[in-house]
Amino acid sequence: MSKGIGKEFMEKTKYEYAEPSDQEKGVPQPSLELEWDENSVLIDLPSPENLVVKGMDLRKAIETRRSLRKYADIPLTLDELSYLLWCTQGVKKVSSRPATLRTVPSAGARHAFETVLLINNVEGIKPGLYRYIALSHKLIEITTEPEIADKVAVACNDQEFIKNSAATFIWVAVVDRMKWRYGERGYRYLHLDAGHVCQNLYLTAESIDCGACAIGAYDDNKINSLLNLDGENQFVIYAATVGKRIQ
Repeated sequence: MSKGIGKEFMEKTKYEYAEPSDQEKGVPQPSLELEWDENSVLIDLPSPENLVVKGMDLRKAIETRRSLRKYADIPLTLDELSYLLWCTQGVKKVSSRPATLRTVPSAGARHAFETVLLINNVEGIKPGLYRYIALSHKLIEITTEPEIADKVAVACNDQEFIKNSAATFIWVAVVDRMKWRYGERGYRYLHLDAGHVCQNLYLTAESIDCGACAIGAYDDNKINSLLNLDGENQFVIYAATVGKRIQ
């Protein structure tokens, strides 16, 4: 890795180097959600309006939050998974711009992430890789091959606790969705937005007797290849495991 590349990134993404964005040029904005095969089987998730979770004081959630890498062999319920997805990328409204207003902040309401889930232990869902379809609050199956958890763990530098989690959230950045408005500076905002999303996961996990562990250590080429991402226009930006606490 070139010495000083981080400093160069911060320097060259200053506003003084900004060129007119695609938005300013009048280029139509990218879609709010990546396309998916409409013939695929969708898994309905419990409606956010009907989810019931125990109340938890925000201060207590903040004070008790910590990274948890060991989990009880207790499955998440479908309600709990739905709740975690809703709290991390749930769409509250689609505005007339159009833009999605979600449960987490995002620069310019660009919301440039797609959520991929490695499911290991969730009631009613076969283990495998799934994608969250946020606009309709559903899941779509990617693969249920038996070795997929092992492959994800290997791509994440052999972190074994990934295989023992109830689920691992993998956030994929769709660069054009952010760059359309902010150009090269948008790369800064992608990383900021990833922090917002993951913190929501940590705090909401606390309220359902779970713990989470953020993952930034992964082989970019391996994880992107595994998810069929080109690594340039779409790439994994962050991940986090979730599982029930050991009592």
